Amino acid sequence: MSKESLTVTDNRTGKSYDLPIEDGSIRSMDLRQIKTSDDDFGLLAYDPGLVNTASCRSAITFIDGGAGILRYRGYPIEELAANSTYLETAYLIIKGELPNENHMTAWNHNITMHTMLHENMKKFIEGFRYDAHPMGILVGTIGALSTFYPDAKEIDDLDSRRVQVRRLIGKMPTIAAYAYRHSLGLPFVSPDNDLNYVGNFLSMLFKMTELRYKPNPVFERALDILFILHADHEQNCSTTVVRNVGSSHADPYSAVAAAIAALYGPLHGGANEAVISMLTEIGSKKNIPKFIESVKAGEGRLMGFGHRVYKSYDPRAQIIKNVAYEVFEETGKNPLIDIALELERIALEDEYFVSRKLYPNVDFYSGIIYQAMGFPMSMFPVLFAIPRTSGWLAQWVEMVLDPEQKIVRPRQLYTGDDLRHYQALDTRPAPATIEQLMLAGRL
Repeated sequence: MSKESLTVTDNRTGKSYDLPIEDGSIRSMDLRQIKTSDDDFGLLAYDPGLVNTASCRSAITFIDGGAGILRYRGYPIEELAANSTYLETAYLIIKGELPNENHMTAWNHNITMHTMLHENMKKFIEGFRYDAHPMGILVGTIGALSTFYPDAKEIDDLDSRRVQVRRLIGKMPTIAAYAYRHSLGLPFVSPDNDLNYVGNFLSMLFKMTELRYKPNPVFERALDILFILHADHEQNCSTTVVRNVGSSHADPYSAVAAAIAALYGPLHGGANEAVISMLTEIGSKKNIPKFIESVKAGEGRLMGFGHRVYKSYDPRAQIIKNVAYEVFEETGKNPLIDIALELERIALEDEYFVSRKLYPNVDFYSGIIYQAMGFPMSMFPVLFAIPRTSGWLAQWVEMVLDPEQKIVRPRQLYTGDDLRHYQALDTRPAPATIEQLMLAGRL
């Protein structure tokens, strides 16, 4: 018997099975040999939410949740946030190595030349209602890009993949800024390719009547760091969506649009907005003890604390906390920061939260920074989507090139009715009530 294996005894039959262990995992298909009879389909693994299922191999992002470690391609997030830029980090994530000076110059050029939008695309954005949510605009517009670039369907062509990656990274800030301007009834601002990636985004957002927009360097660097921190995060909900949609060999615009739709959900991209709402509701430091007690009594939730992966302090949270102070030097202190700091202090000294490994995550401070910089809460998930585009694309490319990947088609455990026969309309009994349907899980 191999040491790198798992021996399973099926108590239904008394049979034992030796399942190989590779990279700390067993293959789910190896469970299928465990049967009670020849016509038995075989054993399945049931894992709602995929909390303990590895669906792919990836060399992009490493997370050790217990130790609070996050690395892109082996590089600690702390080093990248301190020394890199978002575009350089995007290069690293997608291509696997940090660029040299010549490659970085070429990369900047390749992204910059794709920041402009087709004039028809501008009209497309203008077709949304004036009060449309920016994320809704982003989902629709990114999806529509596939009709402007039909060559994106050639996913097995290296040159095509490269140009789609550049287009998406280059155009995402432009579309995001146009969605913001549309919501305010302001004219669109064309990209200024003399500015860097983040500076150009700020220009498209906030430029008014001045001939040239000069980004605040503190805001520019703060947003650049936030973009680095959000560039990738392993197999989260939206990344899994990219891989799932991409597994059907859909073009990357369709896959990324689906990922943005997943990010739109309040449990994913809306978490920092929920933190702002929570802090606003608390209103004052003196109200924190009462709020803490209500959370412990199950009457509320401590937003921005805890994470599916991190079981200690989210390494991104401390970096963002430091960035917040730099931003406040420019804007004045956001009054919510005092509430946040006191809430964090009390929670981290409370055994109830410590024992449950509820530590601040990346969302706890990011929303406060965005709010201080003048972003409405509706833009918070958009500011998440822009940098995550590089991670989504890196994961998409990795999936396309992985010979083991197939179109995603998970199994289910059927819990519905057994065989039933059709009855004529005039002989059917009264339908179930709403209450009965709800109890049966059908409404």
